[in-house]
Amino acid sequence: MKTFEERAEALAAEMTLEEKVYQTLHGAPAIDRLGVKAYNYWNEALHGVARAGTATVFPQAIGLAAAFDEDFMEEIAEAVSDEGRAKFNVQQKYGDYDIYKGLTFWSPNVNIFRDPRWGRGHETFGEDPYLTSRLGVRFIEGMQGNDETYMKVAACAKHFAVHSGPEDERHSFNAVVSEQDLRETYLPAFKACVKEAGVEVVMGAYNRTNDEPCCGSKRLLEDILRGEWQFKGHVTSDCWAIKDFHEYHMVTSTPVESVALAMNRGCDLNCGNIYGNLLKAVEDGLVEEETITRAVVRLLTTRMKLGLFDPQDKVPFNAIDYGVVDCEKHRKLNESAAKKSAVLLKNENALLPLDKKAYRTIGVIGPNANNRKALVGNYEGTASEYITILEGIQAYVGDEVRVLYSEGCHLCKDRIQGLSQGNDRMSEVRAVADASDVIIACMGLDASLEGEEGDEGNEFASGDKPGLNLPGLQEEVLKELVKSGKPVVLVLLSGSALAVPYADQHIPAILQGWYPGARGGKAIADLLFGEASPEGKLPVTFYRTTEELPDFKDYSMKNRTYRYMKQEALYPFGYGLSYTEFDLTGTGLSSETIDKGGQVTVSATLKNTGNMEGAETVQVYIHACTEDAPNFQLKALKKVTLGPGEEQAVSLTLTDEDFGLYNEDGVKVLNACDYEVYVGTSQPDARSAELLGRKPVKHIVRHEGEPVVLPE
Repeated sequence: MKTFEERAEALAAEMTLEEKVYQTLHGAPAIDRLGVKAYNYWNEALHGVARAGTATVFPQAIGLAAAFDEDFMEEIAEAVSDEGRAKFNVQQKYGDYDIYKGLTFWSPNVNIFRDPRWGRGHETFGEDPYLTSRLGVRFIEGMQGNDETYMKVAACAKHFAVHSGPEDERHSFNAVVSEQDLRETYLPAFKACVKEAGVEVVMGAYNRTNDEPCCGSKRLLEDILRGEWQFKGHVTSDCWAIKDFHEYHMVTSTPVESVALAMNRGCDLNCGNIYGNLLKAVEDGLVEEETITRAVVRLLTTRMKLGLFDPQDKVPFNAIDYGVVDCEKHRKLNESAAKKSAVLLKNENALLPLDKKAYRTIGVIGPNANNRKALVGNYEGTASEYITILEGIQAYVGDEVRVLYSEGCHLCKDRIQGLSQGNDRMSEVRAVADASDVIIACMGLDASLEGEEGDEGNEFASGDKPGLNLPGLQEEVLKELVKSGKPVVLVLLSGSALAVPYADQHIPAILQGWYPGARGGKAIADLLFGEASPEGKLPVTFYRTTEELPDFKDYSMKNRTYRYMKQEALYPFGYGLSYTEFDLTGTGLSSETIDKGGQVTVSATLKNTGNMEGAETVQVYIHACTEDAPNFQLKALKKVTLGPGEEQAVSLTLTDEDFGLYNEDGVKVLNACDYEVYVGTSQPDARSAELLGRKPVKHIVRHEGEPVVLPE
């Protein structure tokens, strides 16, 4: 029996050059004489099936990352891919081969969220390479499925590589990065997606990296991706990125030269239409027909792995029924995801959870209180029902409690009504505050403020944030609420870190809800009123000011993220409070030494010593006691759910790889030094200890003798 690749080779051999060229476009046309149906490769599923009608709209990727839970990430991806297959099955039935109707989903985005101003950061899993790697791997495994023969869908790791803004220069920008930062920060997640998860597709980035355009980079595509990592799937360009070669990067002079560079470097698929110029490139001797054939074989192999050339009854995923789309099980999973991802940043004097019996009137104030756009982020599908925070609170308290509402202010402008004098809801804010027993302020951002360059509605034009402060009049409204003397709970909806030092100082309770999905308002209401305990952890650092950030265009990791920053965070990576209490005891290591090929087992017992069920994440960080090493790096985690009084033994494994660091030449070395291994429920920084009132336990592991180079 022939392999998929052998079958793809045989099919490609029957195609003319022109037919092959047009198979390298994202909208590949049908070849009726060979029984090849039309197929559109461009589809999206960042946090649910996107842009193709009704689907479950889960929390945005950054929120899913905040759950700090690998197993749960795979469960979400399984639900997303089930809906993707179900929708595809009916689309095929009715002859719909349009864009966003294929099985090649261009997710996950595993770029590192190195700077909180980047508009697309909420599509990622945060600032840490280890967390991003683990979640990326499990997302891909959940998407692609575990059938021995066929893939459920094809996932795509994007954007390869060293890509995180600025959005308004992405078509011309040159990301200059050291070999050390490339290997230690920007590549690990892609490497894990390829080598561990077997991701089927890798998408190149718009920018140049160290002078080479990513979609035509010898270093990235040939040397690393296919050379070092032995990637066997196909590479796609980002959309219309190849024309940037001659229009903006100026590394080629004509469209023909651009397509030749991309194809020769191994970019198999063109999101766009410029690959039509490959016919001229072959004619001019710039590309060999065999190179195009190789690309077509890779593309057809992907489609064959998806079962698109086999009888209907032979592919198990063809039996997934449309009834799974937006089903009750997925709605409940969606609410669970929103609850798991919310991060409790502050809870002075246990103001939360609220007891609805204690209040006659609740004021809900702010531009995100009733904002559907702030539920979903970008790359979203269409939900059958949206529940905003206001609606969630109204439904929860019912007729027992009066809920007063004011939009408070525009999300970013100085007025809501264009003809007003400005700040045109402040009298209403004061009235609602005066009449309320407790106030829930709903502030933050939405995808009209942070997103992709050119997205319709980006108020800040490029999609990047100009700074970290709450935009518009939001902080002014907060100050007015504090002046009222009423207890205030701040709910932040955003896809990135905000600088909220005023709120930290003056507001007793703060909940970070991210973009919590279509049913997020119900989940947040459940959290506010204690139907569940917050369990999320920050996948990004919350800084105190914009001014302390390095230059946005500087891709050096120096003073960036928790791993390299020198200043104290407002709220640190890995931090998050709960309504219940946990004790981590009996921490121990199986060995006090680590050698090449060795392992160290970390053990501990986690106990819920509080009064309600909750979940806590055991986190293990390593710091190498050598010059210029990162502060410490997350290297293991485990989410555990426990009832009151329950305890569970936790065991985590560290390998020699976890102790190794890349040197200036990009070589991973197990250094001869002490390694501090921190076992706890946060990172081992002073600010986390101050906020939590506890520290991780420190153990020492040593590598004796000479430094050892670790294999890639």
